[in-house]
Amino acid sequence: MKHRVVVVGAGFAGLQLVQGLKGAGCDITLIDQRNHHLFQPLLYQVATTLLATSEIAWPIRRVMRSREDVTTLLATVTGVDRVAREVVLDSGTRIPFDTLVVATGARHAYFGNDHWEADAPGLKTLEDATTIRRRLLLAFERAELTDDEAEREAQLTFAVVGAGATGVELAGIIAELAHRILPREFRHIDTHRARVLLIEAGPRILPAFREDLADYATRALERRGVEVLTGVPVTDCTAEGIMLGDKPIPSRTIIWAAGVQASPASQWLDAEADRAGRVKVTDTLALPDDPAIFVLGDTANVESGGRQVPGIAPAAKQQGKYAARLIRSRLDGKAARAPFHYRHMGDLATIGQNAAIIDFGRFQMKGLLAWWVWGIAHIYFLIGGRSRLMVSISWLWSYLSGQNSARLITQKETLRR
Repeated sequence: MKHRVVVVGAGFAGLQLVQGLKGAGCDITLIDQRNHHLFQPLLYQVATTLLATSEIAWPIRRVMRSREDVTTLLATVTGVDRVAREVVLDSGTRIPFDTLVVATGARHAYFGNDHWEADAPGLKTLEDATTIRRRLLLAFERAELTDDEAEREAQLTFAVVGAGATGVELAGIIAELAHRILPREFRHIDTHRARVLLIEAGPRILPAFREDLADYATRALERRGVEVLTGVPVTDCTAEGIMLGDKPIPSRTIIWAAGVQASPASQWLDAEADRAGRVKVTDTLALPDDPAIFVLGDTANVESGGRQVPGIAPAAKQQGKYAARLIRSRLDGKAARAPFHYRHMGDLATIGQNAAIIDFGRFQMKGLLAWWVWGIAHIYFLIGGRSRLMVSISWLWSYLSGQNSARLITQKETLRR
């Protein structure tokens, strides 16, 4: 019987691992609750009308169509029976495994205020992105219709909570949408009056970057009309707006980019987890008491070089590649591999058209050149020539015409009832 590998999650780590096991003679089952692999680093551009959903997501079955050793299942995992060595699906079906890989990613965290989600959606899935896009565009439409000046101001106030890379990128492109793309399209409102608030409870934005680069990003955002508010936490989110400390700010569009919470994998595995729900694994990315169960990507709490590995795409891909090599070594009866070592490739963030920051450690870039490098890097990591071409065309069209190509209001509201 072939060695049975079950992979839960078709994100960066899961797909990289499956690719690394090509030709290993395994019987692989790939399970995901969605039928597509998502390029999350560009998800905010779907939310802000720059890209269409099909340009950053690919059907898993299409990606795996040439891999006869891989069986793809669209299902939700509800548990893991470690004694029977089976993964339990929501349908009741049980999938046996010899090696299990859990790479189920993370969702946004509201620090004990989960009821905020309906009014302040985060950005982790295509559904999140289309919900945010719908709310952004409807805010301008509703502002155009109302004669109530206070309501108009609330509709034209956009609050982004959390000033990491995602929050900065969202705020920058929303400001460009309001101040550069939409002004000539409305008759009763001046979209230049839109307020874009970037709110960070910490002392500065982009804490993962060097302070001088974060300062440059702050200035670049402010030049685009973004109000950068630091040092004051959001204390409430409702359909009417936010509470910033004890100050109410009416806003009909709130976007949450302030924290993440891992999937419930630690509960499935009955494994120790950190405060964010990430499973604590060894330096071989496996459970301390079960070397045949690996946990990768945003689901894992793993250290390398004395520091926690960040929850970003390059780290997930490196973990997937390492775990695949380790599994192959075991199957071949070779000696154990060295511990996982994370190689940090650098931090990148775009602030809007013609402005980005890049931190490669000893080498930093900012401005127009960094923006081009950021774009080239993201295009390179997309799957397939068609996606690279379509994203390039969308970006070129927006750059030359000053218009975004994905400004359709579609689908029904997914969070508010």
